[in-house]
Amino acid sequence: MYMTLRLGSPEISIANLRSLLSLFSSDLGIDLGTASTRVFAHGRGIVVDEPSAVAVNTDTGEVQAVGKEAKDMLGRTPGNIAVIKPLKEGVIADFKVTEMMLNSFIQKAHRRRMPVHRRIVIGVPAGITEVEKRAVIDSTYRARASEVFLVEQPMMAAIGAGLAISEPRGNMIVDIGGGTTDVAVISLSGIVYSRLVRVAGSHMDEAIVNYLKESHKLQIGERTAEQIKIKIGSASPLDKPLTMDVRGRDLIEGVPKTITIHDREIREALMECVTTIMNAIRVVLELTPPELSADIGDRGIVLTGGGALLKNLDKRIRDETGLPVSITDDPLANVVLGIGQMLKDFELLRKIAIA
Repeated sequence: MYMTLRLGSPEISIANLRSLLSLFSSDLGIDLGTASTRVFAHGRGIVVDEPSAVAVNTDTGEVQAVGKEAKDMLGRTPGNIAVIKPLKEGVIADFKVTEMMLNSFIQKAHRRRMPVHRRIVIGVPAGITEVEKRAVIDSTYRARASEVFLVEQPMMAAIGAGLAISEPRGNMIVDIGGGTTDVAVISLSGIVYSRLVRVAGSHMDEAIVNYLKESHKLQIGERTAEQIKIKIGSASPLDKPLTMDVRGRDLIEGVPKTITIHDREIREALMECVTTIMNAIRVVLELTPPELSADIGDRGIVLTGGGALLKNLDKRIRDETGLPVSITDDPLANVVLGIGQMLKDFELLRKIAIA
């Protein structure tokens, strides 16, 4: 089948041609997160949004499921099936499984299985080490990329949120993901100062599991802990108290048991995690140059990432810093949307890429 385009005709403009050709681009942007991985395909937008999880048959080494299907198996698998989360605290903990996961998501993004030479842009935490960078690059190349760029997630989150990062004015962004929290001050398309703490959403889930185990002698799974965090978790007292019925296993009797928990209990469980994030914000504010501090006083602090949705976290930060605080319109997708914008301008990408 052949298609002829006549440039200059009223039907086909240069802009329309570029838009059409972009559909055939194989370039991808990936927000490789501890909890979730999102893939942006040039010309099509976000094409994959799945949990970072892989179910593997430990007898044969074969992949049984990837993403949502694998996460749904958590706590429900037979002995020969293991659900693995290959990323821990924002970096690769299992190279082989990460490669399997990337291959699956890339194939899903392209809707085909044939090998394709593609450029891939990966978002990583701002404070990762050279060894951690190399691990991400190597895994991506093994997933059949032709060229790999690493970009810092807080910068991409700021771009995805629509902040004017190229201006000579300070923007402060707090990106709370699944495994890490990035606090960064951005000006003139660069990160002036940043602080990475390896405490974020997954640590909050773990804190809830431990609290119920110690205080109620109730064993729950990761998925239940995440649901508790979303439904009644908070960083400061709520206007209207919330409760939730939680079902788990009684550690004393060994039988199923249901209890009712209150939001104040979960707030207590999350106290250490929230305090760690608050301390990181304070350190960055203290070390920010005075001129940029004045800008932040005017513009405030921008929250993004899944952790930004914790109830009253914005209020807690506002009360303790005295600064305006806002949550982006799409905190879960800001990083991958920012990476997607970089796919349109590889000249700029090469300037801001860290590897």
